[in-house]
Order: sequence, then C-alpha cells, then structure tokens
Amino acid sequence: MEKTVYVGMAADIIHKGHINLLNEASKYGKVIVGLLTDEAIESYKRKPIINYENRSIVISSLRQVHKVIQQESKYWGNNIKLLQPDYVVHGDDWNVGVMNDIKKDVVKTLSEIGGELIEVPYTPGISTTEIIGKIKLV
Repeated sequence: MEKTVYVGMAADIIHKGHINLLNEASKYGKVIVGLLTDEAIESYKRKPIINYENRSIVISSLRQVHKVIQQESKYWGNNIKLLQPDYVVHGDDWNVGVMNDIKKDVVKTLSEIGGELIEVPYTPGISTTEIIGKIKLV
C-alpha cells in the first residue's frame, strides 16, 4: 500500500521553493496538500494575494499533488489526525517564531498517530515575502 504524505502550505505565490518541497515530498508517497484557507493565512501572516479557490486550482494541477484539502487553521493537528499520514514534510525553515509553534503542534500530533516528520532543506534565495517586497519596489 502506498504511503501518504501531508504537506501544509499557504502557496500564495508559487515559486521554485514550493516545487522543490513537493518534489521531495512525492518521493515518500502520495502527496496530500493541506492548503491554508485565506483566514488561516491571515491569522498569522497577512491577507493572501491569491484567494483560496485560485490557489487550490493551481496546486491541484501540479503533477506531484494527489489531492488538496482545506487547512482551516495555522495548526495542522486536526488534518493530521483525520488523514493519519505516514509522513509530514516541511522545509527546515520553521524553527523560529510562529512557525515553530506550528512545528511543535505537528510533532506532538505525529507522536500520537505514529507518523514521521521529514524536514527538507529550505530553498535559499526565494520566498513569497521576497517576491512581494520586489513587487512593491516596482
């Protein structure tokens, strides 16, 4: 039976870092993306530039993605408990700030269900925040 992989993401502006993450995640099994709702993103970042419906269409069309489900909170525990994935994959950039609280929630939930966290190297030199900053300069 194929393993399942959960990847939570905002994916507001898709860039090579997202693709790298999904490529790595797909090496472990069938990828289910928990796409954060607009409200979930806004609860800890900013209002998304691209709305949920449009982000969902884009993410769903990527070859690495088996399925997209709503991630209604910045915390992923409920979706992880519901799906019982074998793995959760995330970039290794979430060890500080609000992202660290999300990581702690993921680790706690995975320990309850017997899943494993896989952290992949963050793609340097690109982020949605950097892209937005460049757009503001134009």
